Amino acid sequence: MKRKLVTLAMVTTALVTTSAYAQDATLTIESWRNDDLALWQEKIIPAFEAKHPGIKVKFSPSAPTEYNAVLNSKLDAGSAGDLITCRPFDASLALYEAGHLSDLAGMEAMGNFSDVAKSAWQTDDGKASFCVPMASVIHGFIYNKDAFKEVGVEVPTNEAEFFAALDKFKEDGSYIPMAMGTNDQWEAATMGYNNIGPNYWQGETGRNALIAGAQKLTDDPWVAPYATLARWGEYLGDGYEAQTYPDSQNLFTLGRAAIYPAGSWEISGFNTQADFEMGAFKAPVRNAGDKCYISDHTDIGIGMNAASENPEAAKTFLAWVASPEFASIFGNALPGFFPLSKTPVELEDPLAKEFVSWRGECESTIRSTYQILSRGTPNLENDTWGASVAAIKGTETPEALGKKLQDGLASWYAPHQ
Repeated sequence: MKRKLVTLAMVTTALVTTSAYAQDATLTIESWRNDDLALWQEKIIPAFEAKHPGIKVKFSPSAPTEYNAVLNSKLDAGSAGDLITCRPFDASLALYEAGHLSDLAGMEAMGNFSDVAKSAWQTDDGKASFCVPMASVIHGFIYNKDAFKEVGVEVPTNEAEFFAALDKFKEDGSYIPMAMGTNDQWEAATMGYNNIGPNYWQGETGRNALIAGAQKLTDDPWVAPYATLARWGEYLGDGYEAQTYPDSQNLFTLGRAAIYPAGSWEISGFNTQADFEMGAFKAPVRNAGDKCYISDHTDIGIGMNAASENPEAAKTFLAWVASPEFASIFGNALPGFFPLSKTPVELEDPLAKEFVSWRGECESTIRSTYQILSRGTPNLENDTWGASVAAIKGTETPEALGKKLQDGLASWYAPHQ
């Protein structure tokens, strides 16, 4: 009897050891969200590892502006992580078509997302899905409530009120009216042009018309936002041309600027850094009473490196990312990243609630350059960065910028030829 018990114990130990060994894996996540490192390390990863003790996860971000180049280099060298954080639409589609991302369409967990949520990470025919949707971000403006109260400024709802508010802050002199630099370029397009632009081209109506070739970048809805951006320069403070993205963040959170053109992704960082109460307002409509449109951009997903040496562990993590548990943790650990799963998430952060409330007031759209229109050379997304900077600096006219962008798009995109 004793011999049988010893033998059984040895077999059981062997099975446990084999099972643990089979599951033991360390997954590395590639991402551009370097601001989120602590949140992944302190909240998200521990929650997953508690449920899956045989799998360890390492979050390894790069600087946002360097991510695409760094990731492509790692993928080409075979040194990229197991899990790839995915930008929406064309950038990730290119990775899939190059064989770097696995098709996840067969994963049962993909049923937790709507077709709209999945569309940002699918082939044009919808047959392959290569990233699990994680969250969207919403564009608008974050403001210093103390500054508004001190200077006697009302929250603007249309462009006339918006520039009147900026003028009042400029005249008062206690605050830089608006914190944004042009050194890194992408902010001018992302928090500038694609923030205010949807109110000009009427969101999805204009974006789809541009894709179809029914509208051109020389048309007024696409040129006029550059004319509005040209007015921003006088409110951005001295030296804005050399001001980096972190510089702008610091100016605002230190209380030196009244308004910050923003994406909702700023919320978690600003909450820890600012010692004043913040509010948010959506991009002002052109004229009082106009219908409003917001950039509610399917921003971030996560896929599996096709060359991962830990595919089963990676799929286990991706299935967890698709779960309601992850959506709740992610939505509240990273307020301003709004989960895309079908399960509703109760948000706790008041600023995040303000941003997401605009969905009930306005029509949502995504950034104009992200789907289809940046697949060729010249790249419309990157060219829009430079055009937005040129508009703010006043180095080129809005009409010249529109023509330059249109000529570039027409040089490779058939519907515009």
